[in-house]
Amino acid sequence: MKTHESFTIDGKIVDIIERKIKPGGIVIEEGRITDTRQHNMVPDHFILPGLIDSHIHIESSMMIPSEFARQAVVHGTVATVSDPHEIANVMGIDGIRFMIANGKRVPFKFYFGAPSCVPATPFETAGATIGLKETDELLQMKEIHYLSEMMNYPGVLAGQEEVMKKIALAKSRHKPVDGHAPGLKGVQAQKYIAAGISTDHECFTLEEATEKIQMGMNILMREGSAAKNFNTLMPLLQLYPDKVMFCSDDKHPDELIKWHINRPVKRAVEKGYDLMDILRSCIFNPVKHYHLNVGMLQKGDPADFIIVDNLSDFNVLATYIDGIKVAEQGKTMIPHITETPVNRFHAEKITVDDLRVGAGEGMMRVQKALDGQLITETLFIVPTVVAGNVVSDIKRDILKMTVVNRYEKAKPAVGFVRGFGLGQGAMASSVAHDSHNIIALGTSDEEIVAAVNLLIDHKGGIAFTAGRDTLVLPLPVAGIMSDMEGREVAALYEKLDKKVKKNGSKLKSPFMTLSFMALLVIPELKLSDKGLFDGKKFEFVKLFSK
Repeated sequence: MKTHESFTIDGKIVDIIERKIKPGGIVIEEGRITDTRQHNMVPDHFILPGLIDSHIHIESSMMIPSEFARQAVVHGTVATVSDPHEIANVMGIDGIRFMIANGKRVPFKFYFGAPSCVPATPFETAGATIGLKETDELLQMKEIHYLSEMMNYPGVLAGQEEVMKKIALAKSRHKPVDGHAPGLKGVQAQKYIAAGISTDHECFTLEEATEKIQMGMNILMREGSAAKNFNTLMPLLQLYPDKVMFCSDDKHPDELIKWHINRPVKRAVEKGYDLMDILRSCIFNPVKHYHLNVGMLQKGDPADFIIVDNLSDFNVLATYIDGIKVAEQGKTMIPHITETPVNRFHAEKITVDDLRVGAGEGMMRVQKALDGQLITETLFIVPTVVAGNVVSDIKRDILKMTVVNRYEKAKPAVGFVRGFGLGQGAMASSVAHDSHNIIALGTSDEEIVAAVNLLIDHKGGIAFTAGRDTLVLPLPVAGIMSDMEGREVAALYEKLDKKVKKNGSKLKSPFMTLSFMALLVIPELKLSDKGLFDGKKFEFVKLFSK
């Protein structure tokens, strides 16, 4: 790709610092804006700073960073504040170094953090541990810009030594600390924030977000593939425009090729919120909070900007990063990068006998999946038992679910879930937050076994099986990312999504929702490879109530 060109681009310049739009041109030399000139004879398009995703796990796109960048720039994204928590749980610092190195191979601005909770909890098996020594090593790296989401909010509230020392390490290096405290309010929220934690992207009510802002926190409004709180929190743009940022958190491949941060921008404009407040929220606020070297169309800034046709639809005509044109007319100009996959996958195949569960005393605890939410509810239901084995009950939408340790041989954990609506077959994934063991559910034990073993053959991926009808998207990079071109990944993912929905699921994003059924740090009832877990009490519970 060409670099160090000198050129001028004319248009209607959107200045988010002075909060005004002025006709003129920007002069770019050696990748920086050296001058801005005001004149009236300009094309009928708008020049504005590039968009920033203030919190995302790149791994959720199932693409490596270089491929994520190829797709994101088409939508006007020039930078991400990226938490490599997912690959860190699989491969530790080696995985983080892979992400950094791959990201450097393309003209895109990745700002990676040091994962604070690896493993996320001691209640599941992960592939690595990032302790104080590793955290200190990471925070010393110039490529690491913050301590990423402190999910262990009980540890913060209890003043656990290692947790507090990690926060202290980040503060000593003047690097922000991101938070993760869904539903935390009152005195507990105040204590959590006072520890030095500066953001939260997990607020699911306006009341919670408002309270946290008033206590000094910044709120990230999330529009992801499964988890969405943007609509609920949108009034913050008017109430506290200097304290909010836009993020996606998790972005699945089929959606990334269609839109990114540009969609919530457009939605906020449609709702009548102030344009400058909107743009500052997803450009100025993250630049200032995270100390990002991303340009905002000021003299001396890096030449990071986008050209859009209008300020209603935000159709991106071109994207520039450091003066390099990286996208034009809906097409990426960044070449596909080939990488040798890295992985840590040692699961052994399972059998039907591994999934047998006998009836216990009392009612059976069942996870209730909620469409578009990370949280679940706990149901107490009479089990369906056949020949002494508790089985899936399609009529009542109660499906057997398993989590299989991918790092070593171990007996699979078994639970039950309602809300997926599958009428036949099984779905499985090695994308299962946070430790990325294999998670699967299905209408019969045989189908679940087939789906799990298909992923073991591929050393990671997502799959659907229904008799001879099988489809798999291999994810050979840490078992959570593909090495294919982004549109190929998206196409395969869409086929899998359609198969699950054709077979009965009404969920908007069933595989994303499946991945959160093992996310122990989000209430209420979840399943880890070690057993059924109560996310409110933060302890294991039995499948049966007595």
